[in-house]
Amino acid sequence: MQIDDQTQGQEPQSGRGYVLSMVVSQFRGYEDVEIHLFRSHWEAEEEADYDWEALLGEPMRRDQPIDPEGSRRVFLETFSLEEKDALIEYLHEHYADRVRSIRASLLPLPIPIGLTPLSSVAEDQRFGRIRLHKIPHYSLGFAVEGLYSLTQHKPSRGQDAKDAF
Repeated sequence: MQIDDQTQGQEPQSGRGYVLSMVVSQFRGYEDVEIHLFRSHWEAEEEADYDWEALLGEPMRRDQPIDPEGSRRVFLETFSLEEKDALIEYLHEHYADRVRSIRASLLPLPIPIGLTPLSSVAEDQRFGRIRLHKIPHYSLGFAVEGLYSLTQHKPSRGQDAKDAF
């Protein structure tokens, strides 16, 4: 498993802001499926902990109603340093033979207003979701989900590979 942690030596100004994705070698009959990981639950009180004026930037589009809620949720879906490190360790420990790579980076700030959070993307024929926190051996103290699109990947040649999730 290759780990590409582009955050070494960097710290977000807010204590949160780490984003993670992983590439699973075989998933639902497809090869090298990229899954974008995110925190799917948080306490409502946490929203009061952040300086939204400093974190949020200009609207992406001015021809639509300006609602900062989606961009706030994009930020709240990111991980803290401790969560990032724990999640990478968990994936390495349990899925090293199935996860080809993990990439960690920082969410660029300021966050444009008007973004759609990963948790708002509906599951359908194009997009799906994994719920790591529902796996019986999941032991981390925070809920993690992953969003993927199979339309971006090629079907696998061998159908006998077992899905990781």
